[in-house]
Amino acid sequence: MSFPATAVITGASAGLGREMAIELARRGTRLALVARGEEGLRETARLCVAAGAVEPIIVTADVTRAEDCVRLVNESAAGLGTIDCLINNAGQSMWAPFESVDDPAIFQRLMAVNYLGPVWCAHASLPHLRRSGGMLVMIASVQSKIGAPYHTGYTAAKHALEGFTESLRMDLDGSGVGILTVYPSWISGTRLRHSSEGKNGNGSDKGSDAVSSMDCARRIVGAIERRATSLFIPRWMALLPFFRWAFPSLLRHFVLRKVKRYHE
Repeated sequence: MSFPATAVITGASAGLGREMAIELARRGTRLALVARGEEGLRETARLCVAAGAVEPIIVTADVTRAEDCVRLVNESAAGLGTIDCLINNAGQSMWAPFESVDDPAIFQRLMAVNYLGPVWCAHASLPHLRRSGGMLVMIASVQSKIGAPYHTGYTAAKHALEGFTESLRMDLDGSGVGILTVYPSWISGTRLRHSSEGKNGNGSDKGSDAVSSMDCARRIVGAIERRATSLFIPRWMALLPFFRWAFPSLLRHFVLRKVKRYHE
C-alpha cells in the first residue's frame, strides 16, 4: 500500500487529532473524523477542506462504548469505501497523587478511554485493514515505557495498550497490516491536560516545555508514510527504556523532578 488514501481518526475534534487530520488532508487523504463533540468535528472538517481535502465524514461516537467503536468503523467504511489507516488518538490523562483521588471510578474511565477504546476500534477495523494492507496507528505515550508520579491510572492504561499492541503485532505478522506505535512526551496545543482526571475527577491544566501538536502531527504522518513501527517524540525519549534498565534510580529522580515541577 502507498500513502493511505483513506483514514479514520478518533479524538479528531481538537488538538493532536485535528492537526493530524489537517496534515493528512494536505496529502489528499479522505478522512473520517471521530469524537464525542460534533461542533469540534465540524471545525476540524472545515480546516481540512481549507487544506485541500474533500469534505470529511463526521462520526460522533464515544470510544468508551464498545458498540460505538463498531458503529464508527462501520460508518467510516461505508462513507469512505475502504479504510487504509485507523489512528487511535482519543485519550484522557490524569494529574493527581493516587492517595488524593476521591473517586476511584476515574481508573475505570482512564482504562476505557486509553486502552479498551483502541482495542475495540482495532478489532472492528482489522477486516478492512487486512483487505487494504493498511496501517493501525496507536497514539501511546512515553508512559507506556516508564512510570510517572500523579499519573498512576493513565500510565497503567498506556502500559496495557503497549502490551496489547506488541502482542497484536506478532498476531498479524505476515498479514500485510502495519502497526505504528507513537510514544510522545508532553504535547502543547492539546486539551489533554486540561481535561485530565484530578483529585475529584476535575481537570487540571499545567504548562510544559512540550512539542507542539502541529510538529507532532507532521512527524506521525511522516512515520505513516515510511510504514514505521515506532516513533518517539522527541527522539531522545527512545533512550528511556535503556535508562530504566541500566540506571533506574537516576531515571526515577529525573522523572520525579520533571513532573513535580509542573505539579506545583
